[in-house]
Amino acid sequence: MYAPTARTTANRSRDRMSYDRATAHAVLDEAYHCVLGFVVDGEPRLLPTLHVRVGDTLYLHGSTGSRPLLAARGDAGLPVCVTVTLLDGLVFGRSQFHHSANYRSVVAHGTAHLVTGDDDKRTVLTALVEKAAAGRAADSRPPSRRELAETAVLALPLREVSVRTRTGGVRDEPADLDLPYWAGVVPLRQVAGPPEPDTGVTAPLPAYLSGTGAPVREPVAAARPDPAHVTGPPGTAGPAGSGAQATGPSGPGSAVSPWYEPVPLRGAHVLLEPLTPAHADDLFTVTAEPEVWAHLSHPTPTDPAAMRAVVGTALDARRRGERVPWVQRCARTGAVIGSTSYYDLDPARRCVAIGYTWLGRPWWGSAVNTEAKLLLLGRAFDELGAVRVVWQTDIRNTRSQAAIARLGATREGVLRMHRQRPDGSWRDTVQYAMTVDEWPNAQARLREWLRRTAPAERG
Repeated sequence: MYAPTARTTANRSRDRMSYDRATAHAVLDEAYHCVLGFVVDGEPRLLPTLHVRVGDTLYLHGSTGSRPLLAARGDAGLPVCVTVTLLDGLVFGRSQFHHSANYRSVVAHGTAHLVTGDDDKRTVLTALVEKAAAGRAADSRPPSRRELAETAVLALPLREVSVRTRTGGVRDEPADLDLPYWAGVVPLRQVAGPPEPDTGVTAPLPAYLSGTGAPVREPVAAARPDPAHVTGPPGTAGPAGSGAQATGPSGPGSAVSPWYEPVPLRGAHVLLEPLTPAHADDLFTVTAEPEVWAHLSHPTPTDPAAMRAVVGTALDARRRGERVPWVQRCARTGAVIGSTSYYDLDPARRCVAIGYTWLGRPWWGSAVNTEAKLLLLGRAFDELGAVRVVWQTDIRNTRSQAAIARLGATREGVLRMHRQRPDGSWRDTVQYAMTVDEWPNAQARLREWLRRTAPAERG
């Protein structure tokens, strides 16, 4: 968490504020550009520019002749304010006053300094190119000495940072609800169009630019939020984090593949329905215990706004075709009790992973998680025609490993030093998978176990 300061504390709508480090990093990583604010000769200046985050430092691209870069040459550096905003939707209220927008924004204050070493500058410029498309740095000419000399990079340590978000629908006055006007939300998203080759290009289109939509962006050496860790309930696992391209629908009019649709799934113990912003407050209430988040890469959401940011991240990933998120409800009471997802969807290879699963502490050890996995497996193998379903989990989480094995999955091996934990240590990841040939026997065993378990009973 970033510590709030006088400059990052809101005077109004404080429920929209968050200081969660992972949420701030996610917004900075998704945005391609930012606005750099500074003062020159007593007058404010705002410049749009490109940026990239590497760890806890934000790097800003510029020219050696620009005013902010010249002002930052001294040892004192340049006091700056950097803002990033992602516009997620336009909100149409019944009254003009309640028209609004859904958004995610980050404001970072601090003192920026010039990056002076050529090697450091090359590293940052490589990260900036990799942000545009993972793999591009190795597929292009590095900067020459002259180009390096003409390029300037500002480094801003991320220490005084805040996040502000708005999600959800219309918030009209009760007296206006019967007015005869349409009200609702028009979602907005940034979508990459088909690549347009330059004149004279004979090289084939690189793999990282093929398919629909832009590649997943992985900043070099960046401490990007990693939801691959497993929360406490058995059989929960997170994403493989392979950096595979999103292959979901790319824009209006695109045919939506059933692989990317979170259709409702119903069992005797659990109901799965598409995750929406409206679920955030209930999810915050039911998963408030720190044990639920013990194996995640970000801390326990401390307020409803932080949980709304978690839900917003999942829905953004769905829009990009990277994830299919559900909310889990208790079939007996209808209460919201957790969330789970498909990710790493690959219809061409007929493969999908199950993860991003977290469940309220009272339902650990119940039949809920087992039946949720059965429903997801059934949809993958029987409805989507998958031939392979994958789970990954931290090697330290022996409880999750045992639960995944009980589902009938096969342990395929260990990915050593696969990704970095929040504490800086390197995680070995255990990978499991189930194939379509193994599914019939696994399904029969799981159904028999659930048949002997009364709904909502722990066991």
